[in-house]
Amino acid sequence: MTRRIMTLAAAVAIAATAGAASKENTPAIYPDGTYMFAQRDTCELFLDVYDPAEGSMTAVGGREKPTILFVFGGGFITGARNDIYYTPWYKTLTDNGYRVIAIDYRLGLKGETKVGIAQVNVLDRAIHWAVEDLFSATKYIIDNAETLEVDPDNIVICGSSAGAITVLQADYELSNGTEYASVLPEGFRYAGVMSFSGGILSRKGRLKYAEAPAPTLMLHGTADKLVNYSQIKVFNLGFFGSHKIAGRFDRFGYNYNILRYEDCGHEIANVMENTTAYQFAFIERNVMQGIKYIVDMTIDDPAIETVGSQSRKELYGSGE
Repeated sequence: MTRRIMTLAAAVAIAATAGAASKENTPAIYPDGTYMFAQRDTCELFLDVYDPAEGSMTAVGGREKPTILFVFGGGFITGARNDIYYTPWYKTLTDNGYRVIAIDYRLGLKGETKVGIAQVNVLDRAIHWAVEDLFSATKYIIDNAETLEVDPDNIVICGSSAGAITVLQADYELSNGTEYASVLPEGFRYAGVMSFSGGILSRKGRLKYAEAPAPTLMLHGTADKLVNYSQIKVFNLGFFGSHKIAGRFDRFGYNYNILRYEDCGHEIANVMENTTAYQFAFIERNVMQGIKYIVDMTIDDPAIETVGSQSRKELYGSGE
């Protein structure tokens, strides 16, 4: 079943960012368990598990809700799995019957003073370190599924900013069976992907999927220059944002939703807590029911405080 919605200038009442929604200095929720999933040369990597709230509805129509596996943002420079700006969203998810797992990953751009297409090797390394760590976390979850009470076939990966790049890139690598995905069991696929201002790096020209990607929800500001909304392309080297990804999904009939925030910049990376209605609709319809319900929506919302074209340095400092 395929349905399509094309909506222009749709107004929605949401706040500017998840950060603005939570100004307290303490988390809105604490994890039910913390586990080390990998040990690298320079660090140990942990994941936090937040179980569904007691009495919450963990199923819809007889189908169990998926586990949300979250990758934080911060430009591959900074950030934390338990940042207080994310925990209100974690709580909303668990109150609605979802299990949330938030993970660490190596920050491959920490200390780098300049990053762009000219420094593609540095950027490539940072992205694929994060992808490797996401795959390692996924392997740990699969191996410990019974203890964690997770169905390995029912995991939705989600990320903000650098985390959004990571989850989109991970599903791209998995769909194409690259060496990065070899740590995962043969035939493993994520149930879905949710990206808040993400993109995909390709050294082989336009995006091509050997197997169909997982159902994917993308939210992105049309004026985002930090994680480019459209593309940066030089010969076969390219970084493709949500606009270009959606174009490829549309051409090949893949299952996706895209919310395009008119004239907004990178602030859309932080609207998780305020866009749960879209997330729940996508998860329950496109992921759980397997319906190819295509949504391509342009949102013009004056309630969102745009931050303009902030630079990497303005957002994350020098990275030291």
